[in-house]
Amino acid sequence: MAKSKALLELVLESLEDDKAEDVVIIDLTGKSQMADTMVVCSGRSSRQVSAISEKLSDRIKQKMGYFSKLEGKGQGDWVLVDAGDVIVHVFRPEVREFYQLEKMWQSGVPGSADPTSLS
Repeated sequence: MAKSKALLELVLESLEDDKAEDVVIIDLTGKSQMADTMVVCSGRSSRQVSAISEKLSDRIKQKMGYFSKLEGKGQGDWVLVDAGDVIVHVFRPEVREFYQLEKMWQSGVPGSADPTSLS
């Protein structure tokens, strides 16, 4: 669990450094086997979405010593960064509004609490 917490702190620090917007943390502990935490955030443009996700992946590799998987980086509308215990979704605002991922997890996971917003 300490590794998971350190990873989450690294993710949040990286997102803040790269000026990700509307950062939301969703605790998945005991609710999903895929990860302990999901982080959802936005970038202002496709270029920023790609840059946020690439830098995050690089920082995870440098500081935690393992590779994270990136999905969707080519288009830059929605990039998934799978870092194991923490999954990060980086969206352009319009795409994020369309999919409403936070609402799905908030209402779709039995016993889930409201997501915590950090911005």
